[in-house]
Amino acid sequence: MLLRMKLLVVAFCCTIFAACGGGSNGGGNTIPNDPPPTDSVSGTVTFKGAPLAGATVTDFLTNTNTVFKTTTTDSNGNYTITGMSTGWTVPADYQIYVNKSGYGFNPSVGAGATVKRFDYTGQYQGSGIAPSGLFFNVIDLIANVNNSVTSANFAAYDGTNPPVTLPATGQQISYAAGDDASLHKGAAWSAVTRFTDNQDGTITDNLTGLIWLQDVGCLGAANWANALTAVNSLSSGQCGLNDSSSAGSWRLPNINELASVIDFSAADPALSANHPFQNVPTTIYWSSTSYYGGVSGSDKAWTLRLSDGRYMNDTAANVKATATNQIWAVQGAGNTGAIKLKATGFYLPYSDGDDGSIQSGVGLTAPRFVDNDNGTVTDTMTGLIWLKQANCIQGAWSDALATVSSLSSGQCGLSDNSIAGQWRMPNRNELESLSDRAQTNLAAYFDYTYLNKDGSVFQAPIFTNYVEAQYYWTSTTNAADPTEAWTVYSCDFGVYDISKASIGYALAVR
Repeated sequence: MLLRMKLLVVAFCCTIFAACGGGSNGGGNTIPNDPPPTDSVSGTVTFKGAPLAGATVTDFLTNTNTVFKTTTTDSNGNYTITGMSTGWTVPADYQIYVNKSGYGFNPSVGAGATVKRFDYTGQYQGSGIAPSGLFFNVIDLIANVNNSVTSANFAAYDGTNPPVTLPATGQQISYAAGDDASLHKGAAWSAVTRFTDNQDGTITDNLTGLIWLQDVGCLGAANWANALTAVNSLSSGQCGLNDSSSAGSWRLPNINELASVIDFSAADPALSANHPFQNVPTTIYWSSTSYYGGVSGSDKAWTLRLSDGRYMNDTAANVKATATNQIWAVQGAGNTGAIKLKATGFYLPYSDGDDGSIQSGVGLTAPRFVDNDNGTVTDTMTGLIWLKQANCIQGAWSDALATVSSLSSGQCGLSDNSIAGQWRMPNRNELESLSDRAQTNLAAYFDYTYLNKDGSVFQAPIFTNYVEAQYYWTSTTNAADPTEAWTVYSCDFGVYDISKASIGYALAVR
């Protein structure tokens, strides 16, 4: 009788252990009577190099789509999480991320784990289906025997220590008070010092540190897949190269990198005067960034027209399989020059060498935006402070410029004690910097509330009333046609030229 009871207890425990261990990935503990070894993860959270105490560290188990453990950083910014089981039939995948009000975070890690961007939309609820992803930057650890990680660190940002600096657009002619050329916002550069001819078929952009193929038109035009193949196989001895590069050294630029070379004071091509490039077609160019993230990102890619810098995604020019666009090759990470380029945010790999597989640039902070509770929002990536109420200012370009310039506390939901003259209309680089290419609809994402499962608010709207399917003005004039200004379309955050007489919305910045 006693033996039978022991067997029943063992069977019951086995059932419970399997139920607790099972998950969406088919996991399960394989040795319930002998607990398997466990891993731990530890690290430090810092802000401007100093310890950040009181940050919440979450360890999320993807096998069951549940939080495994949470802890908070101590007075030295340190944390430790233990007990991550290695005894799963499908290896347990743990993801660690950090939150603290008023900060965005970026992780770094040594051996034993990787840094990823991951969509946590399904862990939250709201009114209807979330329009876009809710992305966290995570340290991804696969629990294997003796795979404890001790360098799972996070850096915090609040806007006073932005990880990227935006460059000036290059625009030189002012067309109205308060426009791009009258204010010259962004890191300054000039054509004289920007490019270096390396005398080996390559050109270094000293602004970003990127290295470009000097013979721009050498690789010709092709569909997207063939463009990736052509660039991935490029090596010294081709296209005038004698730089000792080998196949795999070059890649197709992502959309941020491609746009970074544009000089918005020029047209046909939109490159700096006396640029050192050769054989430059003023046509449409492929980027390696797929269009619209995980929704339909497998069939389109972002494209840009080099004659003026216009994005061409409102045409058939970005359909990967059928469009034939120009190919340009680049090397480097865009972080060794005077500025650091931000990553596009796209993280899904579709083809070897594409943006999703390389993710070049400084990773986007998460959470990225800080609500200052005074009608303003800080972007922790750039340090820019934005007007939160996104539908307050509307009009023709010149009228919108004047309205933004006169904006002050007490207007448009502001209680920040700002005075007239402190706000401006963003230039093209500033407004486009809000983009996150993994989002399917930027305006909807900005104005969406994410709720915890208990109904409490996890993330309130970043902006309020960011109007969908509308053009938002920038202060940058289209050099190819000064009767037009560059706008950012609120659904896809593509950059398009619109008559200055048109009616558009304006988002103020400072």
